[in-house]
Amino acid sequence: MKRAKIRHQLFLDPDLSERLEALAAKPGASKSALLAETLAAWLNRRGAQELDDRFGLRLNRISAQLNRIERDGQVLLESLALFVRYQLTVTAPLPEPDAAMRAVGRNRFQSFVDQVGRRMAEGGRSLGDAKPGDPTGGDGIKATEPQKETTP
Repeated sequence: MKRAKIRHQLFLDPDLSERLEALAAKPGASKSALLAETLAAWLNRRGAQELDDRFGLRLNRISAQLNRIERDGQVLLESLALFVRYQLTVTAPLPEPDAAMRAVGRNRFQSFVDQVGRRMAEGGRSLGDAKPGDPTGGDGIKATEPQKETTP
């Protein structure tokens, strides 16, 4: 017949033994239960410390990377908001009956969306991509190229 618990013999310092006796004297407490509970808690803390030692540095690095990504996203959103506010401030609104200008605007916007799609598909970035001697300044558009606009 197999026993559910295994017996252990321990040697404790006298002051530690007295404290254990005092705790075990309370109703519903036993020395075995107190020692088992204390040992389990100690082993669990040690395991948690080992996990923290093993993964803590890696998690700290990932956290720093996420913080940089969040900061970069906030900078981009703020830059876009300022650009849009400026553009809306300095650009006169188009008159409603001017269909030709709206068509030019649609074409420009579609060109912009296409270019963003190409850059994302290529894995390129407009910021910080310019190489010395690159006539496009890193954005793929030459400054001297005439803009081609067609009106339907």
